[in-house]
Amino acid sequence: MVQHGDRSVIATNRRARHHFTILDTYEAGLVLVGTEVKSLRLGRASLAEAFATVDDGEVWLRNLHIAEYWHGSWTNHTPRRTRKMLLHAKEIRTLTGKSKETGHALVPLSMYFSDGWVKVELALARGKKNWDKRRDIAARDAEREMARGIGWRLKGHPGRGAKDRRRPPDDPVLDYSP
Repeated sequence: MVQHGDRSVIATNRRARHHFTILDTYEAGLVLVGTEVKSLRLGRASLAEAFATVDDGEVWLRNLHIAEYWHGSWTNHTPRRTRKMLLHAKEIRTLTGKSKETGHALVPLSMYFSDGWVKVELALARGKKNWDKRRDIAARDAEREMARGIGWRLKGHPGRGAKDRRRPPDDPVLDYSP
């Protein structure tokens, strides 16, 4: 598990930010049984296919995989059971209205321990189109290339492709004077 201040991250959903535009985030508790907590302390969880729904004024986390605790007995939990999320009533009312809009979803971004309690960072998100994803990838690549170029310049290197751009001062190709 990765430590971030008072938070130790159990699992993250790395693909969520690629497939969705994050509109708002919420921190929610999770109702768990004993063997689930023991398995989470070992870091055995996956948020890859998980999503949340609002049913009858309660928020439920579905398709979250928490592996069975290997020291567990007949009291072990079911790995993909539906788990209740703990949010304030005002947050649930907000999520109920916004999640009913077309194209919106409730996506868990990360799961972590906060002061011994298991918390889930839940996002209200809108699905991206393929062209949105391509635009984001192009922008990220351009930013990375600019940062690389700045790093080269700061280190005193002329940069990529500098051999092609450097020509002697008496080169007739560059001499534009009449």
